[in-house]
Amino acid sequence: MTPALSSDRRYRAQTLLFDADDTLWENNIYFERAITAFISYLDHRVHTPEEVRQHLNQCEHATIAAHGYGLTSFRRSLVACFEQLSDGPITPEKHARILSFTDAIAEHQIELLPGVAETLPELADRHRLILVTKGKLDEQTGKLYRSGLAGHFAAVEVLAEKHPGAYRTLVAHHALDPATTWMIGNSPKSDINPALAAGLHAVFLPHDFTWVLEHESINEAPDGQSLLRLDSFAQLAAWF
Repeated sequence: MTPALSSDRRYRAQTLLFDADDTLWENNIYFERAITAFISYLDHRVHTPEEVRQHLNQCEHATIAAHGYGLTSFRRSLVACFEQLSDGPITPEKHARILSFTDAIAEHQIELLPGVAETLPELADRHRLILVTKGKLDEQTGKLYRSGLAGHFAAVEVLAEKHPGAYRTLVAHHALDPATTWMIGNSPKSDINPALAAGLHAVFLPHDFTWVLEHESINEAPDGQSLLRLDSFAQLAAWF
């Protein structure tokens, strides 16, 4: 839960770990558009669009386990889903058409979420900021530099997965004090719950289009730890 805010900033000289996709900038909306186009193209005669989406989710689970996150992995999932649900073979033309749905993901301009451009520099003046995201190194660092936000971060970590062990490794690697370290993000599964399990504080910034594979019930903060739920990125400046 979010405690009451005092008249003065409560937290000073903290380390703030920031998620990237759908915390600093829009990301999943582009994948959702590609998925909508894919389902329409498949136009399955038996399965409903909802059932096709569920099958695609299963394909993504399998592909991520084998190949990790990133755009290449997503493309593999679309092709696998089409192959498994289509009545006919996937021709080179169909394969190219499926991949074309993802072109906008690779080419879109970085769209910062409201409040990020104004608030992040203010936070960087008072605290140590570290970007902690997951996915492919080149994709994530490329988005960071295109965003214009790279100069605000003392370090950048692109992880294969975000789990409690990964956060504990970050704490050791950067000599962080868990008592003054916060993970800030939109994903209960990757940002909030594992950070709390690793002994850190957390700030949940919900996003209307958080990836379905990142959905999870948010755990209560253990004794001695804090969990904030804020409605906007700009509110961070009042707490930190």
